[in-house]
Amino acid sequence: MKSADPAPPMQHALEMARRAVGTSSPNPPVGAVVVRDCEVVGEGWTQPPGQAHAEVVALQNAGDRARGAILYVTLEPHSYHGRTPPCTQQIIDAGIVEVHAAILDPNPLVSGRGVVILREAGIPTHVGEREDEARELIEPHAKHITTGLPLVTVKFAASLDGKISTRTGDSKWITGEESRAYVHQLRAASDAIMVGIGTVLADDPQLTARNHEGSALPRQPLRVIVDSRGRIPHDARLLSEPGDTLVAVAESGLQIRGAEVVYILDSDGKVNLPALIQELGRREITSVFVEGGGTLIGSLFDLHLVDKVVAFVAPVIIGGRSALSPVGGLGSERMADALRLNRVKLREFGDDVAIIGYCGL
Repeated sequence: MKSADPAPPMQHALEMARRAVGTSSPNPPVGAVVVRDCEVVGEGWTQPPGQAHAEVVALQNAGDRARGAILYVTLEPHSYHGRTPPCTQQIIDAGIVEVHAAILDPNPLVSGRGVVILREAGIPTHVGEREDEARELIEPHAKHITTGLPLVTVKFAASLDGKISTRTGDSKWITGEESRAYVHQLRAASDAIMVGIGTVLADDPQLTARNHEGSALPRQPLRVIVDSRGRIPHDARLLSEPGDTLVAVAESGLQIRGAEVVYILDSDGKVNLPALIQELGRREITSVFVEGGGTLIGSLFDLHLVDKVVAFVAPVIIGGRSALSPVGGLGSERMADALRLNRVKLREFGDDVAIIGYCGL
């Protein structure tokens, strides 16, 4: 342990929380640090489900030095017995004298209860420091715990004139290496990656999360393919990649080697997308990262199933009337009805710009 922490304690806790992204689900990624006499004596982040929460890891790391110390944690300590015992009691037993939590637990059944328990035990507890950053980290968990549904994020990359490929279908690559590396980070942070069958047939993607060296990560998100007629080729690359694949179909009796098949029929003879999203939520999938194609993305927007958008724009002009655009579906009849994102952020990746925003979440 370092003798001094160069970052403010809550910033340090947020850095710890980011280490849990992609591994803690369905629990939220949380970070914690224990500070005594202006020195960090313990730190930790949420372990995989069934293992210790961030506060407990930090307290164990601190040992006896936790007595008389201050705890900084990115989420209100939980006060109920779930997969693990309540963190509040372990904080009390460790002799912590003050607690700073970035945000309250979004679970409406317990929100604020941990703070009350700590205060009743005589431990001053403060809430609100760096809350926006902490809230963004746990947004998939917050959506799932309050609705039973996953956070649905749509990602696409387009040229400056709004095309996702040339008129011949060539799309590799519109964006640069920095943008594509960030996409792998977003994949790794997600519980599931979703694409339509058109993307599989056109691009034969692997749909894996990879590191900067191009190697597949140990933990892979679930691959979800929307394929009403079961047209996925038996030799599609994604079927032989590490991790699991789920193919949603609208015809009963279909079997696909290397994948689980789920039959979800809509009245129009296609896959029922709202029912599919509900099924993923039932499986404790808290985040779905949708990567195409335009038909699937357009349908998700038409059905108001999208929570977040990550749109990359590259300084490239493709042109062509028949070149595809990223969003299909019915779309809006009037500009007044067009979806406008809120809480918009811009990030630069080399020459590319990513526009990140929310659909009313």
